[in-house]
Amino acid sequence: MAATVASAGLLGTACNDLLDTKPQGVFTDEQIGDGEAQDLLTSAYATLLCHYFGNNESFAGPINNWVFDLRSDDALKGGDGVTMEGYMHQLEVGNVQSDNDVANFKWRNNYFSISRCNTAIRAISAATSISDKDKTSMIAEMKTLRAYYYFDMLRIFAKFPYFDETVANPSECRADQYSRDEIAGFIKEDLKNAYEVLPESQEQVGRFNRYVAAGILARVALFTSSWSEAETYAGYVIDSEKYELYPNFLDMSKPEYNNMYESVMAVQFSSANSPDQYNFNNCLNCTWSEDNLYGNGDDFYLASQNLVDAFRTDANGLPYLDGNPDGKSVETADFEGNVDPRLDFTLGRIGMPWRSHTYNEKWCRNFELYGQFSGKKPYPAPESPYVKPGIVPWGASSLNYIIVRYADVLLMKAEALIEQNKDLEQARNLINQVRQKAARSVDASYQPVDCNPMIASYEIGQYPATGWNQAYARKAVRMERRLEMAMEGLRWFDLVRWGIAVETVNAYYASEVKFRSYYTGANLSEDEIYFPIPVNQADNAGEIYK
Repeated sequence: MAATVASAGLLGTACNDLLDTKPQGVFTDEQIGDGEAQDLLTSAYATLLCHYFGNNESFAGPINNWVFDLRSDDALKGGDGVTMEGYMHQLEVGNVQSDNDVANFKWRNNYFSISRCNTAIRAISAATSISDKDKTSMIAEMKTLRAYYYFDMLRIFAKFPYFDETVANPSECRADQYSRDEIAGFIKEDLKNAYEVLPESQEQVGRFNRYVAAGILARVALFTSSWSEAETYAGYVIDSEKYELYPNFLDMSKPEYNNMYESVMAVQFSSANSPDQYNFNNCLNCTWSEDNLYGNGDDFYLASQNLVDAFRTDANGLPYLDGNPDGKSVETADFEGNVDPRLDFTLGRIGMPWRSHTYNEKWCRNFELYGQFSGKKPYPAPESPYVKPGIVPWGASSLNYIIVRYADVLLMKAEALIEQNKDLEQARNLINQVRQKAARSVDASYQPVDCNPMIASYEIGQYPATGWNQAYARKAVRMERRLEMAMEGLRWFDLVRWGIAVETVNAYYASEVKFRSYYTGANLSEDEIYFPIPVNQADNAGEIYK
């Protein structure tokens, strides 16, 4: 029902440096056949595990990009204190430096992955026993995957080298050879070409279909403010009728629903085989959990009070689009208002259910410093047969990580329409579809239990046609993205592409400091939005990055 990403054991690639992919031994054209080319293709897909060099690299340079949410108004680093993985704390308080480990991890992970894609493309092209039709499709898969990694670079770094499979020596590529606009063009060209030649579905679970390319391209188009392009390619995914919203919001946290419903593009994880196939990207963030239900956890990536308060709703079940109306915060003694039910599917709250358990202060590793709002989405019930409790990494399970989710696609198309001031009624309908899913999810009998209507006042309504103009619709779709996609690693990139990252984050520091005293003096400036080239990469590259 959905296109997904296969994972397999990682194949080693010997190289002199991060951009040099010369192998120690090479296949001749005669030696490369179906099997060898398939192995190289599978190895390239496996890069989405981000588990090349050790656990910390996968934690802090992950495909889910949770570390970049720390730069937004949504999330706190968490863990035991500000010095634990202090380079992440730097991101949370707006202190961007070229020696930050997150920058180096992302650079390394992305370029090792790009190099595998290029190696697979060359191998597939040289294979003599693969039909031209199959070659075309396999190469399109690899170019789609490569495009995703280059798009990741585009969102994170100000400058970086671009090279494809035809470049003989990537180590000679300059970081300023192409402009950001040119690189965005290369990414889009690969994805457009892939969409034209990829099949609508694949027999093997884990192989890209054309709608993966379309979904990624819609996201790239939004990032470059190419609204018509985003509308078109998000529309291709929607019009395919291959995907649908989950019946219940909790379903995204159930391994039983892997590759179903909203899963347009997902990383395949497994807890049944090698630990290399566990989801290390989220394991660092698992709640501490009373009685070691998940085998403890480091409890990183907690929600801010600002995000929690964004889930407040008015008497009509609509969010407050212009901010907190009365200064009251959810969970304070004077709060008696309504909340969007997605709050309790997204975050742990003291006294509320967590997969049928009662979440309390003992689930929080450092309650005094970081508060209570641990992320829930990546964690099935600890009793699930797909969970491996007590095994490091904690919280390991077979739950896939969805990179492109169908709800996201609906909101991408809605945003593209709104920005063009085009068919605003269709945009309203798309947003309301997403809200309808949240509304039907309030069911205390749905197992495991994750919300409690007896304690919380859940109200979520539909946006009415009255007053639905471009300005109001823009606020609505941006808020809907924040609520629906909360704690999925997208908020920072949304703020950047909307051009409001600096003003939003600095206002957030000013309001959140009463809850987080370590925000005193925190500040973000325009020249800190994108990372510089990591200092050790620049040093290793000699003069070509200077």
